Parts: sequence; structure tokens; C-alpha cells
Amino acid sequence: MTGDRGTAEAVELGCPACREVVYPGEEFCEACGQRLDPHSGSAPVRLRRCTGCAATTIDADGYCEHCGLRQPADRDHVEVELPDGAAAGVSDRGLRYSRNEDALAIAPWRGGVAVVVCDGVGSSPRPEDASEAAAETAVASLVAALDDGTDAESAMRTAIARAGDAVAALAGSPNEAPSCTLVATVVAPGAVTVGWVGDSRAYWLAASAGGSRRLTDDDSWAAAMVAEGALTEAEAEAHPNAHVITAWLGADAEDIAPHVRTHPVEGPGAVVVCSDGLWNYLPEPEQLTDVLTAASGAPPQAVPPLEAAGLLVRHALDAGGRDNVTVAVVPVPQAPAAQDAPCANSSVPPTTEQPR
Repeated sequence: MTGDRGTAEAVELGCPACREVVYPGEEFCEACGQRLDPHSGSAPVRLRRCTGCAATTIDADGYCEHCGLRQPADRDHVEVELPDGAAAGVSDRGLRYSRNEDALAIAPWRGGVAVVVCDGVGSSPRPEDASEAAAETAVASLVAALDDGTDAESAMRTAIARAGDAVAALAGSPNEAPSCTLVATVVAPGAVTVGWVGDSRAYWLAASAGGSRRLTDDDSWAAAMVAEGALTEAEAEAHPNAHVITAWLGADAEDIAPHVRTHPVEGPGAVVVCSDGLWNYLPEPEQLTDVLTAASGAPPQAVPPLEAAGLLVRHALDAGGRDNVTVAVVPVPQAPAAQDAPCANSSVPPTTEQPR
């Protein structure tokens, strides 16, 4: 986990009365005379020093009372990378939000990689807690089930259900319910299984022309209008309600009916999983490929995943960064040539989806 704005936050000890810096072993504060005695309830406190002006007047919301600078938070910019470049992801709070309400979880399992991206619903309380609980719960559930031999689609449905339970448990009441969207993918040789609730997306970027595609559909007002034939895609996307979601995880959600699909894929290529902070700027898979190729000079599967995720996040920030943005990339290499002719019934199963 690393940040790209400012230096790391400095932590020092301070007087509990006047907040002046004190040092280990001192019995009294030199500034105000306060006795520093842990046994009498006057132990030194941890000070946060502003990364801009070095003042120690940081308020509860993370702003310096002296210069007004917002201090970096752990989730402002997060980078995750698996060993050997198996997968990587980047999450950034963007340029207009005061906090990052997205969450990212990536983990290996014995047959491949599992990725979860969650986007907190900003109109709900504690959306950042909802996304973090959902992402961590879902990826842990996926890895445990897959390593036990559960098929990917069953593991996905269970993981999303458990993530929903974890988010619902955060609610103080149905009227105070944190919520989030979720998209998850299980990447294995020859197939990618995706599951989602909401409007975060997964894409397949193929090395060959014309082979790239979106792997998910949005649970949104715009998608519903297009599906009903009431509006064209362009008309729906231009409507003020375009990005109103119609499904989410949370105590105030109706019965969760996640989409679960398995897509056969043939490498080389790359799987991209992202929040709408990216796809609002690059909605088509070909656009994602073009950005990566232009920036790196290489096809998507040849770009190291951490570099690829960083390039896509940087594009969203340069385009305005109006939302939190989270991107995970899983490269899929060229499959080795088969030694023997495959059996007639050994092909990857066709795309499937759980009935809603």
C-alpha cells in the first residue's frame, strides 16, 4: 500500500493538555508543565503532524487547522500486487472526493486468481466501511471455496451472499444502512467467472482484434431503459438518472440476486475489473486497450499488471478524476499447445448466468 500525494504521515508524542511535542522519558511537558504519567491518565498522546506546514493541529476529519491541508489517508491511494505479476490493482480517491469509498481485494488460489472490487454508495452512511467489508469477505470466501474444490460459479454465489451479510451487519437500522456495489472475478485457465451486484464492471481485453468484450452488465436505470427498449443507449446515458443503480449490497437492499457468468477465454489477453470511476471515461473495451497500448507501446497482456492498472487510473485522473477510481488487471498468457487432441466434450462450458 503506497501513496502518491505528499509524504508519509509523521506521528509523534505530544502533551495531552497543550499538544506540544514531548519526548520519551520526560516526566513533565516543558511548554505547560503538565505531568506526563501513564498511571494517572495523563500519558503522552500521539500527534499527527501536517504534511504541508508541520503543525500538529489536525482535526478529527483529517484537516490541518493551521493551513487547511487535508492529510493523506491509508486508502487515498492503494496499490496491490501478487508475486510474479500474476495480478495487480490500484485504487485512488480521485480529485474531487475527500475520501476513497472504493475497496480492492486480490488473492491467489491454487488454480488462478480471485479479484473483488467494491464501490461504496455515497448516499449511504459509511460507504467506505461497506466496500471494505464486502471486498475482504468476498475474496476470503472465494479462495476458501475454490481451494476446497468448489466450482467457480457456486463459489461466486456464496461469496457474494456472504459479502451481502457482512455489509448488512454494519447497519444500525434499516434507515442507517451502509451499502456498496460489488464485482468479482475468478480467473482460471481457459475461463473467467464473473459475479456482480451493481454497476462496477469486468472486461476481457484480447490480443487479437475484435476479441475484446465487456463481461458484465450494469444494474442501473440506464441499462434497464435500454433493455426495455424505452431509450437508446445514447439517450439513456445522457439522462440524469443514467447512473442510478438498481441493485446493491446492504441491509436496505431487497433479496440479493447476483449475476454469475462464466466466459471461455483464449489467451493472450487481460482481465480488467474496475469501478465506474474508470469506465465513466472509458466505457468500451477497445478504449481500454487503446490507452494501454498508446501509453506502454505493448498489448494489454504484455504490460505488467501494476503498470497497466496505474496507467488506467492515471488516465481517469487526467480526465477529471471526478470519482474514486479502482482498477485491477489480471494478465492471461498464451495457453501452451495441447499435447493430445482434446476430447469432443472437453471444451470450456458456454457462458451461463444464474436466473434472477
